[in-house]
Amino acid sequence: MIWAVVLAAGESRRMGRQKLLLPFGETTVAGAVVRTAQASRAGRTLVVLGSDRESVRRELEPLGVEFAVNEDYPLGMLTSIQAGFKALPADAGAAVVMLGDQPFLASRVVDRVIEAYESGSNGIVIPTVQGRRGHPVLIDLKYRDEVLAIAPAEGLRRLMLAHADDILEVDVADPDILRDLDTPEDYQEGVKPGRRGQT
Repeated sequence: MIWAVVLAAGESRRMGRQKLLLPFGETTVAGAVVRTAQASRAGRTLVVLGSDRESVRRELEPLGVEFAVNEDYPLGMLTSIQAGFKALPADAGAAVVMLGDQPFLASRVVDRVIEAYESGSNGIVIPTVQGRRGHPVLIDLKYRDEVLAIAPAEGLRRLMLAHADDILEVDVADPDILRDLDTPEDYQEGVKPGRRGQT
């Protein structure tokens, strides 16, 4: 089974408040990401919690997702990926790693990444737009132990460098794979009419 692993552990320092709980359309930023995951071809969704974990859990629990907790979230994104990979069942085949602050991401982009993985032989699939890599990134769980062994300071880039020949880049022609919400200005731009509810 392919799982969606939503990273929702960050401290939102640049936003000045927990950005995952900000209103976005009919839900919240994190809620929009989870709904995208659930609308995609991913079989199940796991959310990795960290900062403000109880508030984020309460917001997302009604959506029927699984949860993992990253106690090391101040050390960076890789620790959340590692917490998610640890929590996935042994029979999980691959994980689509989704950022909790990308509410614009369309489910068709997630599907495109999954389809490329299922129809090919590559263990890592990365969406691109105009040659730039974005998210979500799909990782075959044959790399689970290797990811768990990476030092937080090195990040996922170490896996990419070690297995460059196993990476498939998929042009999805969607600039939203590069777009997240880091600052109040990002958020205000994102909730303007016409930016919400993309699928």
